[in-house]
Amino acid sequence: MTRGLNRRYFSLIKRTHNHQSFSFFQAMNTTRHHHLIYGTLRDYLTGEELTDTDDERIRQRLSRFMVEVKGYARDQLVPRLAIETFFGASFVRSVIDLTLCLEDRRFLIIRYGPGSLVSRERSAIAAARVLNPDYRIPLAVVTNGRDAELIDTATGKILGNGLESVPDHHQAKRLIPTLTFLPRQHGPALEREKRILNAFDVERCCP
Repeated sequence: MTRGLNRRYFSLIKRTHNHQSFSFFQAMNTTRHHHLIYGTLRDYLTGEELTDTDDERIRQRLSRFMVEVKGYARDQLVPRLAIETFFGASFVRSVIDLTLCLEDRRFLIIRYGPGSLVSRERSAIAAARVLNPDYRIPLAVVTNGRDAELIDTATGKILGNGLESVPDHHQAKRLIPTLTFLPRQHGPALEREKRILNAFDVERCCP
C-alpha cells in the first residue's frame, strides 16, 4: 500500500525526465542475440568482471542511467541480489538486476528482460515481496531496456510507464515517507510468491 502515490504524481515525473530518458537510450541496438558472448566487461557499479553479452550491456546502461541521469550514488544501487527457490525438480536462482536503497531501506527493485513487460509484472511483484527478510519492498520496475513499468507491489497497480517514471534521487527522498513497508509474508502466502518466481524464472531463456 502507498499513501499519496497516484498517477498525477508520476505524470509529473514523466514530463520532467522524458527527454533525458529518450536521449540516453536512443542509441541502444534493438536487435540482440541473447546467447552471443563477446568476452568480458567491467561492471559499472562494482568493477567486477562479468560475461559480456548484449543483455549485460543493457544492464550496464541501466546502471549508468540510474547514476548519470537519475542522480543516485553508486553505493545506493545494489546489483545482482538473488533469490533461490526449489520446487519439484526445479532449482531456480532469480537475479534482481538492481535494488535501490535510501535511508537504510530497500525501496525499489529493477528487473530487466527482453520482450513483453506485461508477462514480467507478476514475477517482479513476487521478487519484491520475497527478497528482503524483514519487509516487502514497495516498488518494482520491469524494463526491456527501452520501455518500463513502475509497479506498486502491494496492489499490483501500474503507477507509471517508461523509464522516465522511475523516481530520481531527489524525488525518491520525498517519496520514502509516503511508502508503506509491509511486513514480510509467512507460511502459505510466502510460499505462493516463491512458487510464482520459481515458475516464471525457470522458463527464462536468458539469465
